Amino acid sequence: MSWKAIDRKAAPEKSANPVIGPELADKIRALFPRYETKRAVVLPALHMIQQQERGISWQAMEELAALLELNASDVFDVVSFYTYFWTHPRGEKVVTVCRSISCEVMGAGAVLDACKRVLGIGEHETTADGKFSLQTEECLAVCDHAPCIYVNEKCHKRVKPEDVKRILADPNNDRLDVERSTLFDGVR
Repeated sequence: MSWKAIDRKAAPEKSANPVIGPELADKIRALFPRYETKRAVVLPALHMIQQQERGISWQAMEELAALLELNASDVFDVVSFYTYFWTHPRGEKVVTVCRSISCEVMGAGAVLDACKRVLGIGEHETTADGKFSLQTEECLAVCDHAPCIYVNEKCHKRVKPEDVKRILADPNNDRLDVERSTLFDGVR
């Protein structure tokens, strides 16, 4: 008797249009002089792709690998290692709840539960309208202001479960109080 191999991960369909168009490809190539190898450009390039696409598709990974002259599996390894990267579309605003010991002791579990309840989604899911996604991270490096959540890049400190509804309803909940770095998107 022989066993039949089953391909459980069929190749996803590709879009007729490239994910990494000429403009984004030029921005990625502009990073080459900053690094000793093209492989070192994987992380900033993935950030750029996710910023543009709200996720990193298989097609994008293959295109980036070709641009950087790497195997697609090398790019996938990076995407699958970091929880920051999403292989499916994420919301316009990503709510990140800290789950470090400091935040946990100060009530992050209840804050996460409140986020799930208000948004109506679980971890690593996106609301039906595409407005919000929810995730947790091990540490957001704001231990002295625990518990904290980020909405995109804006930190909300000492959050209580009863604050969550107000924070998420605020249309400026992700507006930074300081100028954003142009490390990735300022490359010309």
